[in-house]
Amino acid sequence: MFQGETAITIDDKGRLAVPTVYRDVVTRECAGRLVITYNPFESGSLYLYPQAAWERLRDQVNALPKAKAVNRSMQLKLVGAAAFVELDGNGRISIPASHRAAVGIEKKAVLLGMGDKFELWSEQAHHAQIRQTVSDDDLSAELLDLQL
Repeated sequence: MFQGETAITIDDKGRLAVPTVYRDVVTRECAGRLVITYNPFESGSLYLYPQAAWERLRDQVNALPKAKAVNRSMQLKLVGAAAFVELDGNGRISIPASHRAAVGIEKKAVLLGMGDKFELWSEQAHHAQIRQTVSDDDLSAELLDLQL
């Protein structure tokens, strides 16, 4: 559904314009409503889910046993921090100030289409991720099977 990398500017009110290539899909698939939350695996980025995909994930995360600290951490970062955002008449969404501050998103950001969701990265964190390379020690059996 979502694919590609787009440099994004966040305005003074914390809004970003959803790229036009995605606006129709977001409107059609989830009535212009997305859910924004923290990326629990990488600092410097947020996840943006269509509402239906979010609800499935939310239910899975909430079903995890709360006796494990890692499960509680996932619940806190994904479910506890989740906020609904909606396209306005100009195709923009407002990113909560707390989310922007926590991951270091200021004026410049990068929006990545990751199939079923978006990732919104601070420009600095995205550049750092892109500069990292995969070494032989990082390759799992699944990665070795890829025909890149």
